[in-house]
Amino acid sequence: MERLCKIAEPDYLAMELSERKWNSVAKPIRSLGLLEKAVTKIAGITGNAEVKINKRCTVVMCADNGVVAEGISQSDSSVTSLVAESIANGRANINLISKPYNIDVIAVDIGMKTDIDDERIIKRKISNGTENIYSESAMTERQAEHVIAAGMDIVRDLKAKGYDILITGEMGIGNTTTASAIASVILGESVRNVTGCGAGLDKERLEHKIHVIEHAIAVNKPDKNKPVELLSKIGGFDIAGMTGLYLGGAVYRIPIVIDGFISSVAAKIACMINPEAVNFMLCSHVSKEPAGIKMLESMGLKAIIDGELCLGEGTGGAMLIPLLDGALSVYHSAHRFDELKMEQYEDYSKC
Repeated sequence: MERLCKIAEPDYLAMELSERKWNSVAKPIRSLGLLEKAVTKIAGITGNAEVKINKRCTVVMCADNGVVAEGISQSDSSVTSLVAESIANGRANINLISKPYNIDVIAVDIGMKTDIDDERIIKRKISNGTENIYSESAMTERQAEHVIAAGMDIVRDLKAKGYDILITGEMGIGNTTTASAIASVILGESVRNVTGCGAGLDKERLEHKIHVIEHAIAVNKPDKNKPVELLSKIGGFDIAGMTGLYLGGAVYRIPIVIDGFISSVAAKIACMINPEAVNFMLCSHVSKEPAGIKMLESMGLKAIIDGELCLGEGTGGAMLIPLLDGALSVYHSAHRFDELKMEQYEDYSKC
């Protein structure tokens, strides 16, 4: 965690140069909206107004949650490892969505119950799943810190391999339960207001899920002002790993894309650990989960896509990449006002 002292502000000069470049494009000023802001944000992250995202990767944090024992999901924990294997084989949803956009995908065993003998899966776990938050803390604070550090290490290693942008993904049965528990505490909202059906529940099982989360919070008594403790008491290894990805993005100055609800909970925890982390995040979409937009608003972020997505694995985050590619094509290659001998638009945004 000592690395966090290396986090600095974005490069505001690079951002200013990026804005000037956008304003020189022969089109109405800011007419590509949030996409322009995203490109300029990347300039500030990397310190280079000549923005590129040529090499991209989704990092899927795979982990199991002990709370599955309480019957809060349709599936059991065996599905986590099955999907992790599918990701390694290139056949999972995230692989298929990523392929047209040249996004690499890696699966990380950050805490699955089942050990998978596949060298394509990155091994970073310290335990075979968390404990059951219904009756005890998910993990120790030391374990949480270890997993966060592992996430930062992955960013460091991928940056060294030349990646320009990373997308956060997760796979872990029961992780909408842990994410909803954390969201309830952070937002100060009732569990009912922030809890959805996850991968699908009928009304009766949703009521049971809400009860389990309420009980977990009552038993563990998490403090919303202590983010690592909060994570250790009612979180999961997948959320901790993604928290590390966000903090790593800030340390190693590489943009990290927020996927959906669970990913946004990890992003919020990263911001609570170090508020500067928000300057290194890109927001892709608004999750269909009830607290999806609330988590983004709590960080002052606005999503580019609103498509009622809730698949996970980083799929919504991957959808942002082709939009950025299109915006960057305009940014780098479109005619400029001076080339066309056309009068530049006035900026009346402050009027």
